[in-house]
Amino acid sequence: MNISEDEIKKKLTPEQYKIMRQGGTELPFTGKYLNHDEDGMYLCAVCGAKLFSSKNKYESHTPGLSGWPSFTDVMNSDAIKLVDDDSMGMHRVEALCKNCGSHLGHLFDDADAPGGKHYCINSTCLDFEKKN
Repeated sequence: MNISEDEIKKKLTPEQYKIMRQGGTELPFTGKYLNHDEDGMYLCAVCGAKLFSSKNKYESHTPGLSGWPSFTDVMNSDAIKLVDDDSMGMHRVEALCKNCGSHLGHLFDDADAPGGKHYCINSTCLDFEKKN
């Protein structure tokens, strides 16, 4: 990606920068895409990479994981980079945009999710492109 950190900082809101570039998280049940149900594509708010299809979005009811948009799978295998995250006294799998390295959220094992796993993603990290 050919965008500098200064350009990214100018492009994003302070909340987006804190989450996407510093690994923060938005408050649960506050994100604009939590209850969003239009057909289309969810994109990285930094670089515009296609990350998730609306076809893979679902409403998680898993306690502690239900306050953010949930997806059962990525758009394609090149969209997301997964890395171990041992912060906050627990082991998680962090989901990063593979194109620009921005923090998006985490991938969790979830017996209630279709396929047994789900991506728990911060709304502020996403843009949406409506299907025509």
